[in-house]
Amino acid sequence: MRPEIEQAVQLIQRKDPKSLDEALELLQNTVFSFSMKVCGQRQDAEDTMQEVLLKSVPSLSKFDNPRALMVWLYKVAKTRCLMSRRKSKFAPREALSLDELMPDRRELEKLSGGTESTPETAFARREEAKRLRDAVQKLPPDYRLILVLHDMEELSDADIAEITGLRAGTIRVRLHRARLFVRKELDRQNIPGVPRQAAKNVASTQAQPRDRRCKEMFAELSNYLDDALDDSLCDELEKHMNGCDPCQAFIASLEKSIEQCRIATNEAPDARVAAKLRRELLAEYQDALATVMKRRAV
Repeated sequence: MRPEIEQAVQLIQRKDPKSLDEALELLQNTVFSFSMKVCGQRQDAEDTMQEVLLKSVPSLSKFDNPRALMVWLYKVAKTRCLMSRRKSKFAPREALSLDELMPDRRELEKLSGGTESTPETAFARREEAKRLRDAVQKLPPDYRLILVLHDMEELSDADIAEITGLRAGTIRVRLHRARLFVRKELDRQNIPGVPRQAAKNVASTQAQPRDRRCKEMFAELSNYLDDALDDSLCDELEKHMNGCDPCQAFIASLEKSIEQCRIATNEAPDARVAAKLRRELLAEYQDALATVMKRRAV
C-alpha cells in the first residue's frame, strides 16, 4: 500500500482545515499518478482525479481504515480510466498469447551474449522512462491495469482481486503476460541502428524453435520472481536455470523490466488545477460534515 494513503487517513482524522488540505493533496497525487499510468493522457487523468475526489468527499470522514480507502479509490479510478481512456492505435486487438511472448532461440542466444553497459545520464534515464511508458500503453487495458496495480502501485494480489473482482489465478496469468510483453517491447526498442519494422521482420524471418524445457520454465517465471511458486517447482526451475545460460540471461532481462516498473516516477497533476479542486472539495467537505453533526444532534 502506498504510504500516502495511510498519511491521508491520519490527517483526515485531525478534522482541521490545514490537515484536510494536506490529505486531499496526497489523495490527488495518488489518484492522478495511477490514472496517468493507466490512461496515458493528462486530460483523462485530471478528469479521473476530479471525479474520484468529488465522489469521496461525503464519505472521507468515515474512512478510518487506510486499506478500505485505498481499495475504494483504486476501484473508482479504475472504472473511470477504462471508460474514458483514448484507445492507442498501437494496442493489440486480442488477448496476449503466452507463446508469442516467449523468446525464440535466436533471441536467447543474443541475450546470453551480454550487452555493453553505458554511463547513466539524466537524458538516458528520461529516454528509458519514456520507452517504459510507451510499452505499458501498448498493453491491452485488462493487462495494463494488472501490471500498474501490481508492479507500479505495488499492491498485493488480494488487494487487486478486491479492486478488480478477478480471481487470483487470472491476476497471475495477466500479470505474467503483461510483464513479458513489456520486456519484449523494451528489448525491441533497444535494438541499435535497426528501424522498428525492420527489426520485426528480421525477428519473424529468422525465428528458431524454442527449447521445450525452456518454454515450460518461462511460463512460471513471474511466480518464481514473486516467491509464489510451489517449492518443488521452484527447485526444478532453479536446477534448469543453473544449467542454461540463455534462460539466466532472459530472467535477468525480465527482472530489469519489472524493476523499471517499480521505480517509475509518479507524475503530479498541474498545481493550479489541483489547488482549485481542493478549495472546492474543502467547501463540500465542511458542508457534508456539518450535515452529519446536525443529524447526530437531533
